[in-house]
Amino acid sequence: MGKIYIVPTPVGNLDDMTPRAVEVLRNASLILAEDTRTSAVLMRHFDIRTPMSSHHKYNEHATVGPVLDRVEAGEDIALVSDAGTPGISDPGFMLAREARMRGVEVVTLPGPTAFVPALVNSGLPCDRFFFEGFLPQKKGRATRLEFLAALPVTFIVYESPLRLVKTLGQLAAACGPERPAAVCREISKLHEETARGTLAELEKYFTENNPRGEFVIIVSGDDSPARKDRRHRNKYRPDADADDSEN
Repeated sequence: MGKIYIVPTPVGNLDDMTPRAVEVLRNASLILAEDTRTSAVLMRHFDIRTPMSSHHKYNEHATVGPVLDRVEAGEDIALVSDAGTPGISDPGFMLAREARMRGVEVVTLPGPTAFVPALVNSGLPCDRFFFEGFLPQKKGRATRLEFLAALPVTFIVYESPLRLVKTLGQLAAACGPERPAAVCREISKLHEETARGTLAELEKYFTENNPRGEFVIIVSGDDSPARKDRRHRNKYRPDADADDSEN
């Protein structure tokens, strides 16, 4: 039986690609790519000539079965997304889940993902954090914003340039305009930038400076007196001891 390899790819600078990742992609029988046109640039750069096939959220239900049939027949197949680690706000979870259900070994390589450098570079507490990823665009958005606003730890949101200012305004309304935050864009690329300030200041900054690139929003946790209320902690930690109290 072969294996499924989950292979992270650079979020910006191609030099972030690891030698092991290149070797795995070269030796695989097939590379599943979120967008073969995007991944072709990476493959040409590293002279990787392995055949590619599309695997994305619109076709993964149909492709998972045939892919695992090939792995069970002895082929090694690698999965990449357009950038970063597959499964983190990108296709990958379904393939890994179905592989494990069928007894197929999944090997996940360590590598790039946008939120880790953004979190560390933000200057906000990063010993504990909550990763939200992309917020719902419509249904459930207000509920998620309310949930995030009450978290006692730093939280992370992905956003597109078209919705960045709107989202910063909604976060300011939910968390309070003075909540410390950071916005990182174009991680490891030529025009990488981290803007720091309050949510209100960041909303104003990106209203005046047209957002371009891919964005990671880092927001400080709630340290207001209201956080002492046990209801906030129980939202975040359903298994919290009800008899435990904070001084």
